[in-house]
Amino acid sequence: MVELSGVSHLFMTFFLYNFSTFMVIPVITDVTMSALCPGEDECSLAVYLTGFQQAIMGLGTLVAMPLMGNFSDSYGRKAILMVPMTLNIIPLAVLAYNRTKYYFYAYYVLKTLTAMVCEGSVQCLALAYVADNIPENRRASVFGILSGIGSCAFVCGNLSTRFLSTASTFQVSALLAVVSTVYMRVFLPESISNDSVSTRRCTAGEASVALLDENRDSRKNVGIFKSMPSYHDTVSLLRSSSTFSQAAVVAFFLNLGDVGLYASLLYYLKACFHFNKDQFADLMVICGITGTISQMLLMPVLAPAIGEERLLSIGLLFGCAHMLLYSIAWASWVPYASAMLSLLAVFAQPCLRSIVSKQVGPNEQGKAQGCISGLCSVANVVSPLVFSPLTAFFLSADAPFHFPGFSIACAGSALMIALVQSLMIRAAPPISGSKASNCSCLEP
Repeated sequence: MVELSGVSHLFMTFFLYNFSTFMVIPVITDVTMSALCPGEDECSLAVYLTGFQQAIMGLGTLVAMPLMGNFSDSYGRKAILMVPMTLNIIPLAVLAYNRTKYYFYAYYVLKTLTAMVCEGSVQCLALAYVADNIPENRRASVFGILSGIGSCAFVCGNLSTRFLSTASTFQVSALLAVVSTVYMRVFLPESISNDSVSTRRCTAGEASVALLDENRDSRKNVGIFKSMPSYHDTVSLLRSSSTFSQAAVVAFFLNLGDVGLYASLLYYLKACFHFNKDQFADLMVICGITGTISQMLLMPVLAPAIGEERLLSIGLLFGCAHMLLYSIAWASWVPYASAMLSLLAVFAQPCLRSIVSKQVGPNEQGKAQGCISGLCSVANVVSPLVFSPLTAFFLSADAPFHFPGFSIACAGSALMIALVQSLMIRAAPPISGSKASNCSCLEP
């Protein structure tokens, strides 16, 4: 508990930020459909625009995630957290003011631009902050608690949407985004990477050189944007251990499937079962409650007992089942039953991040998490380009056969590939600092 007190303000910041972000999810589908296709339950334009937005956001985060992780190692987690948390306020404020067609397009453009920096960066930096302050033998449990707090925010955000009007939802969301940023700025202490939180042991003959930081002293005067890792640096990091490279493959396919699911699911449910914001909120509350219980209560017990590697595979197995059941839903109650499977599916992400965090030194957590987030961003680009056309096609009257959930079934197959790869991951001791000191990431 003493260790957790060091990240308590991070937990509150993470909760408030995610509360603000998640509460608009059930509403945005209705707002998009009303702006683009008033009075209709199926709109290919909305699906394509959403997919295009996600692809552009993925391209932006592909560059931004490694860069922000790298900067946070040099300038501090708190300083870099200010950037995405502040930018997140802008698009929410637009729809808080008005939700007519032209305001929606303004939101669409601003959201696309700001999300290039915001999407996933708060989670990436929060994970690095936790890794700075929590020993490796407890990191999986605390990552699970952090994910559980995110799930709790997911529940609270969606539950509040259930009782708010559309206009009030965006106004409250924008206000909470401001509150989370102010709280973080005032209360969150800067995270200073501390070697004492790592269980790594180096022999006297091993160099105490940090991963990707060799020759740091000779690079002090290099320009700020050259701290972006090069292709060679990223490849060297991926080759630093077989566990890291296997985890990277799992991360890619896991994110490919997850983005495919969420790019398709709401439009699929609206077209097939005429869901509205209230039913979307109910469904997400179920997912959030099961995820919170799982990550806050089950994961801290199971992770030390059976290991993160096995727990990762369990999470991916149930994630596959979760998606496949959505895809074949034959009645409006089936999506609610499918949502219950997220009780175990939510294990995948925190276990994966914990495995990654143990493969690098205490001064490279931002780089490692940024590298994995960058690979996830590649999936963010590919997934909408694949699944959005599939969703629009199989929801239309021109589909070659009747299977409106076909794109979701394909997303489940991506998780199946991740599951097979996860079974190859074996528990390995953390790498020593000298094993991956061949990289030469430029530092400011």
